[in-house]
Amino acid sequence: MYHLECKSRLMKKDRFILGEGRATLLKLIGSTGSISDAAKEMGMSYRHAWGEVKEIEDAMDGEVVKTQRGGEKGGGTELTATGKELLNIYHEMMEEHSAKRYLRPGLTVDGIIVSDDKILLIKRKNPPYQGMYALPGGFVEYGETVEDAVVREIEEETGLKTSVNELISVYSKPDRDPRGHTVSTVFSLNLDDGKIKHGSDASEASYIPLKELPELAFDHSQIIDDYLRLSGDQTVSNAGSL
Repeated sequence: MYHLECKSRLMKKDRFILGEGRATLLKLIGSTGSISDAAKEMGMSYRHAWGEVKEIEDAMDGEVVKTQRGGEKGGGTELTATGKELLNIYHEMMEEHSAKRYLRPGLTVDGIIVSDDKILLIKRKNPPYQGMYALPGGFVEYGETVEDAVVREIEEETGLKTSVNELISVYSKPDRDPRGHTVSTVFSLNLDDGKIKHGSDASEASYIPLKELPELAFDHSQIIDDYLRLSGDQTVSNAGSL
């Protein structure tokens, strides 16, 4: 069975310095005090291990290990300051790479329902922006389309059954949500059935006149202004930018 494996390599001016194998070799040299013992633990010959060390030193243009003979401790090999610093740099960069590798923006949806110059808003029950008004919406579940997600979220938060009318835009500024980076797909929706009743994350759901909008959570005032501009409505939101 095959598998694809991506390996991180520390480079300097297009020259390979450290990978997982070389980093392990340097670490073992530092802990055992011996190139020979480090080579044995890695299942390689002394000649191979020493060749790897020399290639690192050639790329760095400086010593990464230093061998002492005799003395109180009977001699041995240790990492130089350059070798220790190089190993630290490699591990720090690997940790940073690993952390970034698994970070992904959260995918959310928001819905716009306008009727008689009023827009459907919910009052948030939970942080962030607890007690503030916002467009109904929420996070997309795994295996769910954004269209299905916005219909589901609106029904959960307002009790209304809707269907997607059209895509308004996508909002993706990394700081738009204090909980972390979220990307929201915003739709206008048709009202199909149901009566307003708050639920889920909403403590209240109601239609608010577009000319009397309160301060809104997240970037929802900007979203509404964009919607009004795209729809040709001359009504201007008085909600302040957050």
